[in-house]
Amino acid sequence: MRRIYFDHNATTPVDPPVLEAMLPYFCDDFGNASSIHSYGQRTRKAVERARDQVAQLLGALSTEIVFTSGGTESDNLAIFGLIAAEQRESGPDTPLHVVTSKFEHSAVRNTCEALEQRGVAVTYVPVTAEGLVEPEAIRRAIRPETVLITVMHANNEIGTVQPVAEIARVARDADVWFHTDAVQSTGKIPIQVDQLGADLLSLSGHKLHAPKGVGALYVRRHTLLERIMFGGHHERDRRPGTENVAGIVGLGAAAEAARLRLEADGNRVAALRDRFEAGVLSAVPHSRVNGRNSPRTPNTSNITFGFIEGESLVISLDLKGIACSTGAACSSGAVAPSPVLTAIGLPPEDARATLRFSLGHANTDADVDFALAVLPGVVEHLRELSPRYPKPVAAV
Repeated sequence: MRRIYFDHNATTPVDPPVLEAMLPYFCDDFGNASSIHSYGQRTRKAVERARDQVAQLLGALSTEIVFTSGGTESDNLAIFGLIAAEQRESGPDTPLHVVTSKFEHSAVRNTCEALEQRGVAVTYVPVTAEGLVEPEAIRRAIRPETVLITVMHANNEIGTVQPVAEIARVARDADVWFHTDAVQSTGKIPIQVDQLGADLLSLSGHKLHAPKGVGALYVRRHTLLERIMFGGHHERDRRPGTENVAGIVGLGAAAEAARLRLEADGNRVAALRDRFEAGVLSAVPHSRVNGRNSPRTPNTSNITFGFIEGESLVISLDLKGIACSTGAACSSGAVAPSPVLTAIGLPPEDARATLRFSLGHANTDADVDFALAVLPGVVEHLRELSPRYPKPVAAV
């Protein structure tokens, strides 16, 4: 059976050149990068080269890159680490306040909820129906005790790209630190940290064809940040633990590849995505694209199919050879509807009837043709089984 993969926002395959770059560091160059002998120095050189490659993708200094285990750890280190630094500077009893949005990834949302349990006040700013965080709404949420604003760069479910440069200016005007989760934008759209104005930026390797279990946090020089784990003095005292050398090398190789092919890949994948959406809207009644009128990452399409259950459609499409999702992979199996979709105003029944299709650079026109040939029939079959679907009235 033919199979196509439209779930690249969940994870991506490791590119063959990335795997090739990693292989020597499993067996031949296996040294600990903190060791001073030749084995260690060879791996240290590889780690620092990867640091340069990630920095070049972001337009950052290599000294501003901290390697982590992935996007979730990067988000936690940014938020908890900055709050801990502020508490150290101002005293543990000083009231602190954080501003975020209502449709952040769970790695940010749950971290902010944990802050609330520790006595830190958090404001969750609403988003527009088109999936955008308005800078003025952020400005209105700032208080005298606000120390951090954290707003994602691109949404993981609907792909909308947030006006983070404007939000960063709001933060700078208020003398507040700004963090952005760029896990879903890194490698898909151009990122230059000086243009974005972020003090902290999170990314994850397995979203841009590097392996799982490796990521990075950009920390602008002079930004306050405390470690949140304790051990050795790795990563300039910001993230202890022996470096995942093979994973870091893979992240560096993937970052370099993304930088070199960013524009060409983005244009081609966007054309595929747009053709797929046009075909779905034409062939499937009661369907609509969420966030369609906002800037989006070129690969992401979030479509509501009225009168069905999204999980049933995911399973049915998988049986036909098409892999997609109902939303964030880390929320798979959740009973409640997606917080992202409810944040943009979808009622629960529509949120549960929504699928995310996320394309990658290996997808082709033939993949889109196959999906468009299969999808309408599967949707119609599921609707026929639904008691909510309005059946045509038979002529008397």
